[in-house]
Amino acid sequence: MKKSVLLLGSGGREHAIARSLNQSPHLSSLFVMPGNPGTASLGTNIPIAADDVAAIVNWIRLNPVDLVICGPEAPLAVGLMDEIRAAFPQQKIGLIGPGKAGALLESSKSYAKSFMARHQIPTAAYSAFQSHQMNEVLQFIHSLLPPIVLKADGLAAGKGVIICPDHESAIREAGEMLSGKFGSASSTLVIEEFLHGIEFSVFALTDGKDFVLLPEAKDYKRIGEGDTGPNTGGMGAVSPVHFVNDELMSKVLSRIVVPTINGLQKENIPYCGIVFFGLINVKGDPFVIEYNVRLGDPETEVILPRLETDLLTLFLAATEGTLSGTMAKISEQFATTIVLASQGYPAAFEKGKFVHLPSMLDRSQILFHSGTIQDDHGIKTAGGRVFAATGLGVSQADALLKANELAASVHFEGKYFRRDIGFDL
Repeated sequence: MKKSVLLLGSGGREHAIARSLNQSPHLSSLFVMPGNPGTASLGTNIPIAADDVAAIVNWIRLNPVDLVICGPEAPLAVGLMDEIRAAFPQQKIGLIGPGKAGALLESSKSYAKSFMARHQIPTAAYSAFQSHQMNEVLQFIHSLLPPIVLKADGLAAGKGVIICPDHESAIREAGEMLSGKFGSASSTLVIEEFLHGIEFSVFALTDGKDFVLLPEAKDYKRIGEGDTGPNTGGMGAVSPVHFVNDELMSKVLSRIVVPTINGLQKENIPYCGIVFFGLINVKGDPFVIEYNVRLGDPETEVILPRLETDLLTLFLAATEGTLSGTMAKISEQFATTIVLASQGYPAAFEKGKFVHLPSMLDRSQILFHSGTIQDDHGIKTAGGRVFAATGLGVSQADALLKANELAASVHFEGKYFRRDIGFDL
């Protein structure tokens, strides 16, 4: 039986999810809220914001769907899935994305760290503070060897992490963050020891009991080449990751993935959806940097093109609690994504720049819309991250070449992209 699907979100991640769903023989109709010009060719865009809970519930009431998939983190953090479940108790609507309790793994870094501590999941030493605890902040900072990691407790669009090179800058930044640098997101501040290693990401789709691993990825968070400058939502990604071998993955599964899924069960937190493990490889041992409760962006743009198993089938199995024994088939192709950003991002940037797209794409190139709008005059920029240019190839070098060629072929005023994505591996 074919399924009607509602996908929430408007970025490159949602364009990539929509593309995979659109390839499924089990899809009857796809609606995207609010979507973007890329998703418009794959389904029907609905002009409702992904975090407008009341409007979403009302739309579902008038337009029944079989499955709701939430792309971004903010609607999950406010309990969107709980609201949908409560509004339609008699309808079997599948929901990909946790309720508010599960979303705390991402929406509160202090909660996530305490969860890891309770379940003996390896992570950096830390402590959490509020604004009235500046004396304790000073003491804890001085107890750590620089560099020192400061994290806003709440959601800050991927920008709430600052790595300070010395005690003085850490104290200064801590004061600014607790004084509202990231608004309410940094009213609680998590301070961590710095782990020396190389980062990577692992994604598990879970029904709350069992899980399926999706392809791993490595993303590049900083704006500048050579990983310099402030953090962004992500400037590029690669998959597979050459140092993620069987030995390392075995440790990731036994020490991190399985204890996390079991921990959710033990604490009676229902969870159906993606657990994103932001990890670091420290001399062959994996540690958790952070959890996310949805697919990452731009990681989605490299992992889904490598997924050969039907994505909709996997999502439906998760909602039905039948993931046990399921494995995802993953292509041996390499994928690289390069994000095309607006000038000034992640600080202030202008919108409304006209975009000129290449007339033809190679079969090994996919252009995902991230921050665009379309009107009668054409496509314009509408965000800090405008496109994700993905290249596929038989080697990492081939995928890099395809992605860079595609990135160069898209034109808009102020276009900026990193030219070193993947070259450090």
